[in-house]
Amino acid sequence: MITQHTVEALRARVNEARTRGLKIGFVPTMGNLHKGHISLIDRAKAECDFVVSSIFVNPLQFNDASDLERYPRTLPEDQAKLEAASCDLLFAPNVAEMYPNGRDEHTIVHVPKVSEGLCGGSRPGHFDGVSTVVMKLFNQVNADVAYFGEKDFQQVAVIKKMVADLSMAISIVTVPTARADDGLALSSRNGYLTPTERAIAPGLYQALQGIAKALQDGISMPKSIANATLQLNQQGFRCDYLEVRRASDLAPAIAGDQDVVVIGAAYLGNARLIDNLITRLNRVID
Repeated sequence: MITQHTVEALRARVNEARTRGLKIGFVPTMGNLHKGHISLIDRAKAECDFVVSSIFVNPLQFNDASDLERYPRTLPEDQAKLEAASCDLLFAPNVAEMYPNGRDEHTIVHVPKVSEGLCGGSRPGHFDGVSTVVMKLFNQVNADVAYFGEKDFQQVAVIKKMVADLSMAISIVTVPTARADDGLALSSRNGYLTPTERAIAPGLYQALQGIAKALQDGISMPKSIANATLQLNQQGFRCDYLEVRRASDLAPAIAGDQDVVVIGAAYLGNARLIDNLITRLNRVID
């Protein structure tokens, strides 16, 4: 695997692959890689001829300076994992390479509606940072297909809308959430959990499952969510949000919707965990 740190060197390698008629797959990440990231590489390798991954801790998507500072940087270990997964090229730029004129004067990409509420409500400006850096990476890599995990459901919705609205010539493929044996969604932020918190952490996914089951059983949406919120708070979580949204466009679910996503975020110690459960209800929502 080749590692490049500049846009010029990245483009030279990708253009070389493209002149050979190779299909280019792309997996953007912020590093501190786990099995979920590698599952994206595996999917890209199965469907593409030349796979590029990126590692860049993007300051534009952090609204908390301390969160940005402590986000784990593990480049040597990440390089080894990508090489073992047969990734062809790693793009690992620094902040100056990505934002040569500084962050304050940089053009921002804003995706309306779908970026509002949920994590967008809890982390103001977060999705503007996400859409901006992903737009830059898409233009830099010039891939045919990009791969994202379903755990970050709202992020994927933002990126899909950006691609559609701006007529971008790239396909977006989502890959099911990778989970530990106890159901916890794999995340780079799981490393913030203490052993005691790690034992509790699967409770978020269990709460989402509980909401989905309650809705299937005919319990109203407000009551289903209230019961799950109480359960999480009693376990030691600080619930950020629990909601039921329409899976197709992330609009709030209303009576008659059946294809929904139960989505939530909660704090546990120093970690903010997010998760979701995509489900088709066998009855309409009350």
